[in-house]
Amino acid sequence: MLNKIRESLHSIRKVTNFTPEVGIILGTGLGNLGSEIKIENELSYHHIEHFPISTVESHAGNLIFGKLSDKNVVAMSGRFHLYEGYSMQDITLPVRVMKELGVKTLLVSNACGSVNTYFRRCDLMIIDDHINLMGTSPLIGKHFAEFGPRFVDLSQPYSQRLIKFAEEIALENNIPVKKGVYAAMSGPNLETRAEYKMLRIIGADVIGMSTIPEVIVANQIGLEVFAASIITDECYPDALKTVSVDEIIEAANLTVPKLTIIFRELIKRI
Repeated sequence: MLNKIRESLHSIRKVTNFTPEVGIILGTGLGNLGSEIKIENELSYHHIEHFPISTVESHAGNLIFGKLSDKNVVAMSGRFHLYEGYSMQDITLPVRVMKELGVKTLLVSNACGSVNTYFRRCDLMIIDDHINLMGTSPLIGKHFAEFGPRFVDLSQPYSQRLIKFAEEIALENNIPVKKGVYAAMSGPNLETRAEYKMLRIIGADVIGMSTIPEVIVANQIGLEVFAASIITDECYPDALKTVSVDEIIEAANLTVPKLTIIFRELIKRI
């Protein structure tokens, strides 16, 4: 793993010496967030040693370097998922590379489904905590002391300081936001009615297929983390409807301007 990180970093450094302080992961349908960045360099994942390749619709597969809110940022336009056949170590490799590039803060976005009946399609939810139902962890396997502790404390995986800033920004800009618990399962199938009931019972507000691996690794390597979900569908067991990828992307596109404001203003305050 250490060699992979070094070789990935070398691939990037052959193209740019840009030093970002903020990393951004753009989820399903959220690539438009990247349009806010004043781009200085853009690399396809194909040109970065050991980077997986995005195989999911709406995930462009580019690493973007540039300025946002007068700060140096690096953004992943397209992330990786367990259901694509990648390992947890593959999925989280870019986060470790971001750390080596200079990143100190990680902002993460995703699309998700609501199991909380008070949360509706096109709502924006700040993630306050999570439940890992993916059946594995990116920390399983050989431990490298250079990464940080093996037994990573996750009592506060999401920065309360950044959450407070985001709530203030939302209030100042008249953006309604929810705050809640994100659960992740491996996918790619959506859940059954019984699974949605279970998720609500155990304390989840929304369900997705990403984010948690990257957040676990970010906590291990000492990055401050903020994450937000765009609710793209409603997963209420007693009123469950079939949902398509097109509908999910449509809901993400409708809501992304609100998330863009929060990310942009949050980066100013970091």
